[in-house]
Amino acid sequence: MLRKTILAALLAVAMLAGVAGAQGVLRVGSDVTYPPFEYVDEQTGAFVGFDMDLIREVGKRLGMDVEIINTAWEGIIPGLLAGHYDVIISAMTITDERAQAVDFSDPYFATGQVIVVRADDDTVRQPSDLAGKVVAVQIGTTGQFAAERIDGVARIDHYPTMPEAFLALRLGRADAAVADELVAYEEAQANPGVLKVVGTPFTVEYYGIALRKGRADLLRDINRALAQIKADGTYDEIYDKWFGGY
Repeated sequence: MLRKTILAALLAVAMLAGVAGAQGVLRVGSDVTYPPFEYVDEQTGAFVGFDMDLIREVGKRLGMDVEIINTAWEGIIPGLLAGHYDVIISAMTITDERAQAVDFSDPYFATGQVIVVRADDDTVRQPSDLAGKVVAVQIGTTGQFAAERIDGVARIDHYPTMPEAFLALRLGRADAAVADELVAYEEAQANPGVLKVVGTPFTVEYYGIALRKGRADLLRDINRALAQIKADGTYDEIYDKWFGGY
């Protein structure tokens, strides 16, 4: 009888925990200055983009509400480690260096770095053509790291956000910018006849959702949700919504 009573109590606790989880909030850090992955809708003020739709779908699968916390890129990993949010989704490339500080989900997006120049510039076609040029990048991104590996670059200018790096290029303060492929195409489409993407991606990278180390339970649940989203076609729907025109 005692064993049955204990088992019943444990089941009750488990059920309560499940309800609490369903009513919980998944706090998400993101630098929402990176269209089409995360940005602010100028008309509604809402946080929108591929990553935003994906993480909200993940939250739905976990039975949790999603709270997006807009965070500057430079402080986004420190903010996670300090407990300001539970996860990061922000077009963050999985790298060995970052993986020393945080855990990553299974990859959810493949990309690569490309070069953006002004539309009237025919001197740059590939990374080696950036020798002697000034290159604009967002600080702390894999775009910066990729630019630093190109031989002969005259100077690399670091900007807090990618839109600021693109602005520097448009204004002639830089000769080129290095950015994630679809972010670059989004900018070029937004500025027809002003900017263009040249060549093809010269790196291969994968985005992941970052978590503090030691959150094996949450990591497992997120990976399970991502797998479900890909398997049932929801991922394709979100992808087509944001990238069907590319």
